Formats: sequence, structure tokens, C-alpha cells
Amino acid sequence: MVTGGGSGGHITPILAVAAEIKKRDPKNTIIYIGQKSDDLVKFINSDDNINQSFSIFAGKFRRYHGEGLFQLLDIKTVLKNCRDFIYFIIGIIQSYFIIQKVKPDILFSRGGYVSVPVALAARLKKVPYITHDSDSTPSLANKLISKKAKFNAVALDAKIYPYIQSKTIVTGIPVSSNFSRVDFNLKQKYLKELNLNSDNKVLLIIGGGLGAVNINLIFLKIVKELLEQEPKLVIIHLVGGNNETVMSVKYDDTSILSVKLRSRVRVFGFIKDVYKYSGVADVIVSRAGATNIAEFAIQGKACIIIPSPSLANGHQLKNANYLSDHQAAIVLQENELKSDPHLLFNSIIKLLHDDKLKEKLISNILKEAQPDATKKLVNLILQDKHV
Repeated sequence: MVTGGGSGGHITPILAVAAEIKKRDPKNTIIYIGQKSDDLVKFINSDDNINQSFSIFAGKFRRYHGEGLFQLLDIKTVLKNCRDFIYFIIGIIQSYFIIQKVKPDILFSRGGYVSVPVALAARLKKVPYITHDSDSTPSLANKLISKKAKFNAVALDAKIYPYIQSKTIVTGIPVSSNFSRVDFNLKQKYLKELNLNSDNKVLLIIGGGLGAVNINLIFLKIVKELLEQEPKLVIIHLVGGNNETVMSVKYDDTSILSVKLRSRVRVFGFIKDVYKYSGVADVIVSRAGATNIAEFAIQGKACIIIPSPSLANGHQLKNANYLSDHQAAIVLQENELKSDPHLLFNSIIKLLHDDKLKEKLISNILKEAQPDATKKLVNLILQDKHV
């Protein structure tokens, strides 16, 4: 059984783990439990490696990085937290009966608040479970369930995590086997499959599985000038499923882009074969989600990272600072870009033309790649199953 959700950073590692488990033995059965109303669940349901899925209620404890105790005084936040506590209790009951029905051998928890009621129900049913953290700061969900976990799998040095060290295992971040080092021939293959010309320069904008509204709006302010200055440039913008219609309408607005310039922009909500689009990209503009960074590191991509400033624990800020300190990416701050979008414009232009800088970033981000992470994690999950 696998659980986790709320963002693409939770879903894509689950799919990577599921694919590897099925690769070991197609007879293995994989059951997914996700949260009701999670738009990303449909991508789990469409995956051939998931045999069955269930949806439960799950409660989210809302807290925001940098707001401290002030958020506890916000009536709207307090009411939502009270409502979601009820959802949390319902979710435990639902999970209990699902686990009683399907009788899983083991549970893999990727994180996200849906994982808490599932793991607690697994504990009640004496089903062992394994957690996984991609960031240097554990998620609140995994903190709540880590003590009784069989293992706590982590991405970085075990010593930085507040877990019982004897069962904290470094595996890295699981990513799909579709992500591999992109050489000239593989890039040409992807270009052909995506109907792009070999002489195109490709810019990928990706805000994570849910998109990033602020990045989308910032980019709209520079897209016209960017396309006019770079006649060979094609832009692939992954805007998030909830933003696809709105962003498509904005790009279609002739006051923003002419019809000719618009033809060089491709807008998508959420796509499963991201590896092809990142594979052809000369430059990637991304949030600082650990999973995306792990994927781009394996491919060896030059990235401009814009961390989300508001996520709990500031984990994206920490991810971005790590990349900046190791000269593995250009890092820009969202608040500065809101004031001056041309900071992003200038960084994109520089990376498109400064081959020396680009090669330095690629060389350094490749050092962070963990291509065997999925296999290590699945070995941990299946070690008692002799699969």
C-alpha cells in the first residue's frame, strides 16, 4: 500500500516506487490511498502500476512560513483547522476499514497530510510502514508518524533528521526511470517526439505539480520581450491543472502576444511525461521542490530556481540555498521578481548565451544526482518480502 498527496512532489515519487516494485515482480499488488478532492489522484488512477485506489477524508493543519503566532489569531485559519480535525478523525476510520479489507503487507508513506490517518490506521492494524522525506526538514506529517515507522527513509545525511538514527536510512529521492542523463542523441529524440526543430532553443517553466501562480504572472510580464529577442525560442509552460484555462486565455490575448509569437508558446496543466520536456530544455525555470531538483540533476540541466517563500518550514528556501551555495543553479527570490520581473528575463538570456556559466551549473548539479535512489528505497520496502 502507498499513500501521499497534495502535490506533484508527493505523487511522482510514489509512481516511481510503484513502477520499480512492478518491475521486480508484475504479480505484486499496489494499493493507493489518497485524499478526496485531490486533483492529482486522477494521475495515480491512470497509472498502469496501481492496481486499485481509494480516497479518504484528510485534515490539513494550516501554518505558513514566517507568520509565527499571528496565524493562530486568524479566525478563518482556526475554523478551517477545526473542520479539518474532524476530517482527520473520519480519515483514520476510513483507512482502518480499507486496510482491514485489502490486508496490505507493508505501507509506504510519501508524506502529505493524507498520509497521517493512513499510517495511524496501519499502526492500529499492526501493518508496518516506511516514511520518506525528500527535504532537509521533515514534513509535519512524517514527524507525527515517524516514531512507530519501521524505517524512516531520507534524502540527505541521516544525522540532520530528528529521527531514531538506527532506523533512519539514506536512500535519496526516488524518481522515474525515464529520467536519465540527456546527451545530444537523446535530446534529438525528444525534440522529434515533441515536434520541435533541432535548431529550437527551449525554455521550460514549471511550478511543480500544482503550478505556481506568482511565477506564471511574473513570466507573463517578460514573455513578449523574450520571444522577440530570441526568434528561435520555444516556451513550454507547465502552469498547473487549476491554472491551465486562465493562463491559456491570457496567452491568447493579443494585447500580450501576437498570433505569431503565441505559436511559440505551449501551455499545459499537468503532464506525465515531463522528462521529455525537461530533456529538450536548454534552460529550466522551476520552484525548489526536492523531487523536481532531483529529476533535473539526473538529466544534467541548467536551472533558474525560484523557491516558494510561504511553504511551511521554509523547505524550498533551504533547498534553493543549498543549490546556490554549491553553484548548481541560479536562485532568484520571488519578492524581488515581483518588483523587477526583468531579473528573470536577464537570467534567462544569460543562460541561453553564456555557455561557460551553463556548463558550470550543469557540472555542479550533476554532482547532486542520485540515479539509484528508487532502487535503494524499493530494496528497503521489499526487504522482508523476498521479491
